[in-house]
Amino acid sequence: MKAKYILLICTAFLIASCELDYDPLSVYSDVTEGVTSDSIQVEFKDKDAVLEHRQTLLNLYENGQEHWYLDMLLLAEVHADNAYAGSPGAETTPFEVNTIEGSNINLKRDWNGHMANIAETNKLIENIDEVNDPALTEDEKKQFKAEAKILRAMIYFDMVRIWGNVPLVTKQAGDITSETVEDVYPAYFPPQTDAVTIYQQIETDLLEGLEYAPGNDPEDKTQFSKSVAKALLAKVYAEKPLRDYDKVIQYADELAADGFELEEEYSDLFGVLLSDPNQPPSNDNRAIDAALRNSKETIYEAQYFPGNTNWVTWMFGRPLNDWNFYFTWLKWITPSRDLIRAFESEPGDERLDETVVFYNADWNLYYPADHYAFMYKTRSAYNSIIKLRYADVLLLKAEALIAKGDFTGAAEIINQTRRRAGLNDLPASATASEEAILNAYLKERRLELAMEGQRWFDLVRLNKVEDVVNAVYETDEGRLDLVYPYTELSYILPIPQDIIDQNPNLVQNPGY
Repeated sequence: MKAKYILLICTAFLIASCELDYDPLSVYSDVTEGVTSDSIQVEFKDKDAVLEHRQTLLNLYENGQEHWYLDMLLLAEVHADNAYAGSPGAETTPFEVNTIEGSNINLKRDWNGHMANIAETNKLIENIDEVNDPALTEDEKKQFKAEAKILRAMIYFDMVRIWGNVPLVTKQAGDITSETVEDVYPAYFPPQTDAVTIYQQIETDLLEGLEYAPGNDPEDKTQFSKSVAKALLAKVYAEKPLRDYDKVIQYADELAADGFELEEEYSDLFGVLLSDPNQPPSNDNRAIDAALRNSKETIYEAQYFPGNTNWVTWMFGRPLNDWNFYFTWLKWITPSRDLIRAFESEPGDERLDETVVFYNADWNLYYPADHYAFMYKTRSAYNSIIKLRYADVLLLKAEALIAKGDFTGAAEIINQTRRRAGLNDLPASATASEEAILNAYLKERRLELAMEGQRWFDLVRLNKVEDVVNAVYETDEGRLDLVYPYTELSYILPIPQDIIDQNPNLVQNPGY
């Protein structure tokens, strides 16, 4: 039996090295995580090595747009009612018509990407205390470990909401020998852990990270700060397994005390600076930079600059810094008619023009070619991608107040984002019942956070998937036909079949 395990592990290493055109250790598999190519556990020899790895962690979201941003929008916007798949294909269309299976190649890269990132956090968390370099102080060790725990919690928070029960990997695997293989085997092929336990680990990581992480730096929102931990705690405590609305309110209020507030102009969050500010974007008037970084509303963002640009923008439409770049094929995440109608039901909502833009195109799959809709929030290669912003957490406080019966208090919060968008306050009828205020709240979150990867998770959290998403296929004439109706089994996605084939301890999620 030992020989069989060793053969299986070695075979997996050989397969990875043949199929990947880069270091296989940079992509997670249940086989490679936590060891070097010669099966020696990773260690940091000095402070410089620690700082180099810390920078790797700080850059994870900047460099990994595919699995944490592009594919998250595919899930959260297309699999809900905010968007169409855009570019039809085996990896995208199933999210629109609800035919996602374990063979989906996007899910495989997402799983591998997230688990690779978990492995990177574990390397620092597990090894930093063993670094014997006087230049690395104990306070620095505590801070860097805290940052890694916050990042690990952020990654697992995405994973548990996508897949439910996932492997909980917080330790590095030991060396593989004929004598130790049976002991270390579970670390290489971990079983799933139930979602409740995953959430508990997320909570633990965030609370421990909160103690030693740096405070909010208004000039640098790329750090894993105490404020990032507070924002994530507010979001985690709003979720079902750990739902605690008192703590949602607590951490929302603590973020306000940290100095976070809404930007006066919604457009500043997503706008660009043009070479001629008096003219609209065009081939002769391109974006030269983002309008704003490190806003007082942003809690965590990945930043891009001239010379270090964000490639993902051309996946959604025209990159305003390079007007015609790759604008020759159907783009992903096409805003839906249902979303546009929701905006138009609130005349004067300034967020519509920051979320959706219309261009002439060479295709007409979802809209006429001369008036084709595109997602607009990531519109140039210099735009930041905002992972966490205060408006999200502030509105979660409104959700908490609704749950506690304070409909007036919830409406006051909703009115803050409405006023910023150029709208009037909610009518008195919106606070007449729990159903009325909850509907107003869900609509406000939809309009405020559209195309930011929130919609699907809002509907799941509040048990609205079946009512909302199944119904939109009857009213949105642009949407492809629904193949399978949404049920409670749709709330989590299938585990990639390739991953199950590699790891015999994994079990496919129900319904797939």
